[in-house]
Amino acid sequence: MIIELNHVSWRREQRVLLQDISWQVKPGEHWALLGLNGSGKTTLLNIICGYIWPSEGSVEVLGERYGEVDLRELRKSIGWVSNSLQEKLYKTDRAQLVVISGKHATIGLYDKVQEEDLETARELMATIGCAHLWDREYGTCSQGEKQKLLIARALMARPRILILDEPCNGLDLFSRERLLESIDGLARQHDAPSLIYVTHHTEEILPVFGHALLLRRGEVFRSGSTGDVLTDGTLSRFFEAPVAVERHGDRYFVRAE
Repeated sequence: MIIELNHVSWRREQRVLLQDISWQVKPGEHWALLGLNGSGKTTLLNIICGYIWPSEGSVEVLGERYGEVDLRELRKSIGWVSNSLQEKLYKTDRAQLVVISGKHATIGLYDKVQEEDLETARELMATIGCAHLWDREYGTCSQGEKQKLLIARALMARPRILILDEPCNGLDLFSRERLLESIDGLARQHDAPSLIYVTHHTEEILPVFGHALLLRRGEVFRSGSTGDVLTDGTLSRFFEAPVAVERHGDRYFVRAE
């Protein structure tokens, strides 16, 4: 399994933030993780990446059981792209250097840049659709351009899992669609990592994300095939409000009834 969680719970003081989570991600699968703010998505990601330890249950990632593996080494196989990283990077760094820094998991570069790293950065920036940003100062890039650079940066380490944590947050309609197009292209590559796309907007869930996990108040509400999960009835119960799901081009748009 790429990810296998068995009856995972996590408590902080007297509060239960995750309750009895069981979830399997198989090789070749791309998943959408859908949940409203406060549903426990970030806590779940922190457990998967080994930054916090479950109060109960077991965690296996890439065939390695937590408690029996060096998590510092395992994390090198997991890329996590989140908005919080955007502001930590140096604004005056050139775009390609931001991408290359992902190889070392550092903020900024402190080693001599190798020609092979430059070539890899070129390839990744072309794959993600941001090759035109070469030699641009990071701080002059738009929000959408920064997100593309962060994805390319995460791919520098050749991860086997890539977590995209609300990557379209703060983007306008057109920037969002350009970014989603790049993600779609990445997911369709034969050597793509297993993608976990985290969102609270169903319309961002692309057809390549064939499976979906609904997380509500720290519990798995439903998981399975995306088409089976994103239905009027299931989402109305999930949101605790009547909604209608409309499909346009294999994308799911939800409106309140």
